[in-house]
Amino acid sequence: MLMRTDAVRELDRIAQQMLGSAVRPAAMPMDAYRNEDEFVVHVDLPGIDPETIDLDIEQNVLTITAERRSPAPSGTPMIASERPTGTHTRQLLLADTLDTERIDASYDAGVLTLRLPLSEKAKPRKIRISSGGSPRRLTA
Repeated sequence: MLMRTDAVRELDRIAQQMLGSAVRPAAMPMDAYRNEDEFVVHVDLPGIDPETIDLDIEQNVLTITAERRSPAPSGTPMIASERPTGTHTRQLLLADTLDTERIDASYDAGVLTLRLPLSEKAKPRKIRISSGGSPRRLTA
């Protein structure tokens, strides 16, 4: 199971709904789904230098940090500045059923793809039932 959490973003969403302001797009929108024995997460990071992407995991919290720098030379005034620059962070709360030792990450065409495999103990398995005069035992 994969859970997402971003308390600041949730508070911002509630405040925007109450105040009637337009919803601002997320700095790191993502899609997540389960594909057989793994969860796959796609995070949009257009214009991000892959060297600035950092992934950390601590106690089942995966933190994604990325930096988008301004394309204008330092000190040059911007005529229009609509793309968010600076350091952006997103955290994902991972379930204990994921194997955090085997996470795979790739970056292509502005999309960070994470593959989070299920741990062996979390995968479905068949249980053999013995028959005959002896009592039935469930074995894994």
